[in-house]
Amino acid sequence: MRSLNPFRAAALLLLALALSGCGYNQIQQKDEAVSAGWSEVLNQYQRRADLIPNLVNTVKGYAAHEQQVLTAVTEARAKASSISVNADDPASLAQFQSAQGELSGALSRLMVVVENYPNLKADQSFVNLQTQLEGTENRITVARGRYIQLVQDYNTTIRQFPVNLTAMMFGHKAKPNFTVENEAQISQAPTVDFGATPAPAPPAAPAAPEAPQPAPAPTH
Repeated sequence: MRSLNPFRAAALLLLALALSGCGYNQIQQKDEAVSAGWSEVLNQYQRRADLIPNLVNTVKGYAAHEQQVLTAVTEARAKASSISVNADDPASLAQFQSAQGELSGALSRLMVVVENYPNLKADQSFVNLQTQLEGTENRITVARGRYIQLVQDYNTTIRQFPVNLTAMMFGHKAKPNFTVENEAQISQAPTVDFGATPAPAPPAAPAAPEAPQPAPAPTH
């Protein structure tokens, strides 16, 4: 077995120390953390998608004529599930975020409709599905928030000197991130209140009094 040339060994050691001192290992650790955070985001969105078919079928059993709302949820789920997202591509991530936001909005509108069906709200299957969906929405929020922080941390790190030199050398670029403001706007369901009664019309203004008529002139 050939022994390693002492000069070569020293050069490799110096290179390893230089890379470590310039943040190479730090970049790798933060990149792995971002990847793990993204996997958790996808897992929670998939969990929500898996709940929707049973939810729609349960609602349909009590509110079959609400076809427009049910179809909107089904189509939004199909659109969101069909996207093959690349989290490192800003356009792909924006498309994925938009589709998931549209699905959130469709689900919100479905829950507004459910409020008009007391028997459905009392159905144990629906109660269980609603509980699971609410829990999943909370986990999505947590996972997405953590991912945003991880990406921000990674992007900040690779822009700092001297880590930025190492990042440039090995082709590490800033990663795109969720745009929270846009997603909140997409996800916001319109305000619908089926139980509201129209406001009474304001009372008519009283008629103005008639001007007094002049007295007739005396006749002679």
